[in-house]
Amino acid sequence: MRLVSACLLGIRCAWSGDDKCKNERAIELSRVEPLIPVCPEQSGGLPTPRAPQEIQGGTGEDVLNGKCKVMNKDGEDVTREFVKGAEETLKIAWQLNIKEFIAKSGSPSCGCGQIYDGSFSGRLIDGDGVTTALLRRNGIRIIPEEDL
Repeated sequence: MRLVSACLLGIRCAWSGDDKCKNERAIELSRVEPLIPVCPEQSGGLPTPRAPQEIQGGTGEDVLNGKCKVMNKDGEDVTREFVKGAEETLKIAWQLNIKEFIAKSGSPSCGCGQIYDGSFSGRLIDGDGVTTALLRRNGIRIIPEEDL
């Protein structure tokens, strides 16, 4: 079993509330092996749809270390919800003894390798989202959606 960003399976949990993040390779994979869908942002208490969010001044690792915050486009601090969602996702991994996570690219929660820079301009920087950083810290292998 693996965890997977729920939006990749077409579950309408992305910030916009649509299924534009759907990944056909992830859907095909779910037909041949068990994938456990997770949406850390919903698990952290955020609604769907919701204002776009980005990490301000750093990466998911920096958020976990208390060095920066996650803010939405309306200027609201959603750091607490992001950290809570990451912790809930880690609990699921531990409870089910899951060692791999298929991550949604660019996401401030699930992003792997690159995330948006916090300017809401579409620019990317190197780094992981909050959930990906916490899972990686705890020995969970991260698989970017592009590698499916």
